Amino acid sequence: MKWIKSVFGRLFALYALVLFILTLVVIIIPVWFSTFIRDEYKRTSIIMAELRIWMAVYLRLICCPVKQKGLQHFKSGQNYVVVFNHNSLMDVPVSTTGIPGPNKTLAKVEIARVPVFGTIYKAGSVLVDRSSEQSRRSSLEKMKMVLEQGMHLALYPEGTRNKSNKPLKSFYEGAFSVAIAAQKPVIPALIFSTRSILPPDKPFYAWPHSIGLHFLEPVGTGGLTQRDVPMLKEKIFGIMSDYYSQHAPVK
Repeated sequence: MKWIKSVFGRLFALYALVLFILTLVVIIIPVWFSTFIRDEYKRTSIIMAELRIWMAVYLRLICCPVKQKGLQHFKSGQNYVVVFNHNSLMDVPVSTTGIPGPNKTLAKVEIARVPVFGTIYKAGSVLVDRSSEQSRRSSLEKMKMVLEQGMHLALYPEGTRNKSNKPLKSFYEGAFSVAIAAQKPVIPALIFSTRSILPPDKPFYAWPHSIGLHFLEPVGTGGLTQRDVPMLKEKIFGIMSDYYSQHAPVK
């Protein structure tokens, strides 16, 4: 039975890849036209609406629908730093299109150079070259500008994908430093089951599975200073770790 599942998983991965490319070719046309809108807030709002349609269609076609909880925590007229766990390559498109309203994420500049897909990638991202200290400093200022413009900021404080058996890897401080600097609340968010779709130990393999996307209650940063960054980081880590342990699907 294992070899049957292995063969099916690779065929499914091929199906998902081909479908991704075909739907990308379709969605890139309206996204490309939208990149010419000068107002960044309006441009990002329209592009995110287009990407939500794309992901809603694509994820259903590959039998990986997203089930969301906690959208009521996003209050009208307020924007947030939303921090996610990171288990899979699917996390970014699922999380950024799951946030209501315009948002941007911090992303590696290398992927922005990929033909066609790079256009979409750049449109929803603050790009950073992690090998450059100047680029890292510049990205912090750009992230604060995103928040000042009224958009949400989607960040992954684990830094890279969590391939361990632990619910979460330890967090970096950048997301919490930006939230405090901008005095914006932090919404902890958990993504479930994307690792079941793309297991890290199986190359070119995928398996259909529903995805959980849960937004938790905001944590305020009013009155906090940069000296409080470690405290805020540990507080959010504890909230997310406890919630993941209590709500992770049983395998």
